[in-house]
Amino acid sequence: MANYEPTPTKINKVLIANRGEIAVRVIRACRDLGIETVAVYSDADRAALHVRFADEAVYIGAPPPRESYLKAETIIQAAKKTGADAIHPGYGFLSEREYFSQMCQDEGIIFIGPPPHAIATMGDKQSAREAVKKNGVPVVPGTEPGLGDEELTHAAVNEVGFPLLIKATAGGGGKGMRVVRRAEDFGEALASARREAENAFGDGTVYVEKLIEGARHIEFQILADMHGNTIHCGERECSIQRRHQKLVEEAPSPFMDPELRRRMGEMAVKAAESVGYVNAGTIECLVDKDKNFYFLEMNTRLQVEHPVTELVHGLDLVKEQIRIARGRRMGPTGSFLEPKGWAIECRINAEDPYNNFMPSIGQIHTILVPTGPGVRVDSGVYRGYEITPYYDSMIAKLICFGEDRAEAMLRMRRALSEYTIMGVKHNIPFHQNLLNSFSFMAGKFDTKWVEEHFKMGTYEDDPNEAELETAAIAATLHAHRSRQLASQVVTRNERDTSNWKWMSRWERMQR
Repeated sequence: MANYEPTPTKINKVLIANRGEIAVRVIRACRDLGIETVAVYSDADRAALHVRFADEAVYIGAPPPRESYLKAETIIQAAKKTGADAIHPGYGFLSEREYFSQMCQDEGIIFIGPPPHAIATMGDKQSAREAVKKNGVPVVPGTEPGLGDEELTHAAVNEVGFPLLIKATAGGGGKGMRVVRRAEDFGEALASARREAENAFGDGTVYVEKLIEGARHIEFQILADMHGNTIHCGERECSIQRRHQKLVEEAPSPFMDPELRRRMGEMAVKAAESVGYVNAGTIECLVDKDKNFYFLEMNTRLQVEHPVTELVHGLDLVKEQIRIARGRRMGPTGSFLEPKGWAIECRINAEDPYNNFMPSIGQIHTILVPTGPGVRVDSGVYRGYEITPYYDSMIAKLICFGEDRAEAMLRMRRALSEYTIMGVKHNIPFHQNLLNSFSFMAGKFDTKWVEEHFKMGTYEDDPNEAELETAAIAATLHAHRSRQLASQVVTRNERDTSNWKWMSRWERMQR
């Protein structure tokens, strides 16, 4: 429970301390609530969509994040200058910096997120492990942080065992993380992990934990208000990853059953309560083949993949964040155990899947966005938008919803085929191949599946193990397609060619 009394108040103006699609997402939620918004922007984002959509916009510096979006003092001053009484941090940048949350409190500005102590505890992986263990939450076996190289080597060989993971205490996204399978490789991997962590987070502290082979990455959405209410909003499947970066998420998880959902949900609530958590957060877990689960970490912010939870549970998580920050009771009254339908999200990134996912920069000179039933696109780009090297390569999030997983996949296939982006390379071909892969259709994958089995153009190395499941999925897909065709009232000609094409051919013949 929070260590301060709820003080219901009104929020009149929100500054969004972020950019891109998440800034646009928050602006839209605020507009629905009748709240004015303030955008901040760097030189590279002068013409960005979030700047155009906000009621006001404040320039904060040069393109590099350290000179703009990470300048906490400058952002606080922008809020005071424009009269914003609240700040939403989005995700990334300052969203998980406890000092920024504290600065907002000190300046009398509402921080739409958790209190500083919760961010500080859960932002450090080891302190998070120790906090949740006190509430009986299972964690992956490992060492404490702060150990020297010799102590870590001794623990790796004699206590944890191989294979194992070296992980940075601060940060995430795969930075400062190394898989080590042999004792003779440990020293070099440790030095490399420390260097990368120091460069990425300014902190080279690492620890070691057991590597769970064949694990799935499943996370639970948490909401907690200032009145002592903490609930979970179901799970998300996040195992489709490359280099620890998520590519596709879905809700619910095809691996989950009602009993596992209940047990993991209870664990997630306990983990959040262990630090007096308030607002939206995510408990991330590893789940092995036998459905044993382990606490991995807590993200003390809104997740990139939050839309899939919104669609299957009928929520607006950003509105709930604002409601909680106002000191009011959250809208939901209990944990969500029964998802309604299925949602899949594909991250559309400016990168080349045929060239080791090399980032692509340049101007988008053509973009056609899919629409139609069950299709949602969260984006901050438009025709003429410039993809720069300064920020994340995400172009958009494509989310498709269906009554079940089969319908969601069919809609995603259709939406991907309609999505057209020209001017930069993008990973839509990767997603199209993924949706056609046997293992994905059957729900048979883990966090290493993309790196070890998936191949562009051939779908995957060895589909045999999923043949039976694939047959069932294919039958379901066929049934959906048959119902769609049966519902059409316009009879197609034998060659299934549109009248526009016939007219074009007729005109050419007359010349």
